Amino acid sequence: MEIGPRMVADVVTMMSFAVFLGVVSTDPDMLQDVCVADLASKVKVNGFPCKAAFNVTDFFFDGLAKPGVTNNTLGSLVTAANVQEIPGLNTLGVSLSRIDYAPFGLNPPHTHPRATEIVFVLYGELYVGFIAANVLVAKTIKAGEIFVFPKGLVHFQMNVKRAPAAVIAAFNSQSPGTLTIATALFAAKPTVPDNVLAKAFQIDAKEVEMIKAKLAPKS
Repeated sequence: MEIGPRMVADVVTMMSFAVFLGVVSTDPDMLQDVCVADLASKVKVNGFPCKAAFNVTDFFFDGLAKPGVTNNTLGSLVTAANVQEIPGLNTLGVSLSRIDYAPFGLNPPHTHPRATEIVFVLYGELYVGFIAANVLVAKTIKAGEIFVFPKGLVHFQMNVKRAPAAVIAAFNSQSPGTLTIATALFAAKPTVPDNVLAKAFQIDAKEVEMIKAKLAPKS
């Protein structure tokens, strides 16, 4: 097939549109030096409205300095340093988390719908990976090494040693959001119908109920 000027123009237009979508899909640019989040405001906007006054504490957080407690069923704990903890991050498009892992602990498969994530291993050794188009991209990483999880893709980290591990994770969003796959499907309120989950995972309704019972939040 002959490629004419019209087709070239159409391709250029589509590529330009794709680039435009990529640009606007991150947190919006700030329009002033600072816009410290007024977390108590009842005004609903895309982000948070600005406080009338701010001080140094709005830009400070020491919650990542110490290891988190990992004595839960998964053996991991995420400590977020996002706009909810640091109001000064509002409109800046960045945040951090610290993730601590017990021996053989797991940060289970999840996604961040609003951010790409990059992790730096503080200590320990982790098997990490993400799934892109049903292909697993995974590697074992250790202290001082970095791994990237593209925005929106399902990913995980698992401690592979009989010793604690920890990473610092950075995000290109003030509030990346987290959707843990198993919890979202089996502990949603209202609940996802058993027959939907049974068919999707090729298991029976009794197994669905067993999983729901384990993942349901404790009252």
